Amino acid sequence: MAKIDVKCRYCNNTEEVIKSGYSISKQQRYQCKRCNRYFQLDYINNASKPGVKEQIVEMSINGSGVRDTVRVLKVGINTVIRVLKKSSIKNNKSFYQYNRSNYCS
Repeated sequence: MAKIDVKCRYCNNTEEVIKSGYSISKQQRYQCKRCNRYFQLDYINNASKPGVKEQIVEMSINGSGVRDTVRVLKVGINTVIRVLKKSSIKNNKSFYQYNRSNYCS
């Protein structure tokens, strides 16, 4: 029987990672005893995969629209909007930035 060392995706610890049941989609879950977080090695939902939220923000900075981001990353439109709103709150910027002088004459 082969042993697989599982590394925590948050703190990169390998010694204190234990199995912790299964998810709803029958994927093995793990718990890191050092940082007390749960994670999976494989995700079925694309939005849960590591690095996707950073890709959403990066695509919006580079000028991609919401629908384009949804199509390329294969995530839901509500996920994209939620990630962009949360990232704007962290940066103390408004998500709905526009110049009112352009709309008022």
